[in-house]
Amino acid sequence: MSKRSCISVLAASTLALLVAGSVVAPAFASPDGSTVYIVKRGDTLYRIARSYGVNVWAIARANGITNPNRIYAGQRVVIPTGRPSGTSTTGTVHTVQSGETLYRIALNYGTSVWAIAQANGIVNPNYIYAGQRLAIP
Repeated sequence: MSKRSCISVLAASTLALLVAGSVVAPAFASPDGSTVYIVKRGDTLYRIARSYGVNVWAIARANGITNPNRIYAGQRVVIPTGRPSGTSTTGTVHTVQSGETLYRIALNYGTSVWAIAQANGIVNPNYIYAGQRLAIP
């Protein structure tokens, strides 16, 4: 095999591996009909949620994930379907005061961080700011 042929084979093999690695979903249906996704190395909960058209917080809540930035390869993640409960934006409106956290606000209203984050489209529950108006479901 010539040097040029070896390089072509190597390039084609590398491209095939890259394409195979970018396939979206090693998923299967569980006995109850929900979709279960097996996390691959390099996946993020955000990317998984986007590929299934689901909210990050809905996946986190359905799987008991307290930190959506901490998932691991091989983890089985249930992908919820339909509108999750507790996502209504009706209810009280809270204006964030300086020094408040989403955790403390959730405690004050008897709800969860996830419910408030989901109702307000908050991607990072550690980032809220004074003056921000939050719908409390």
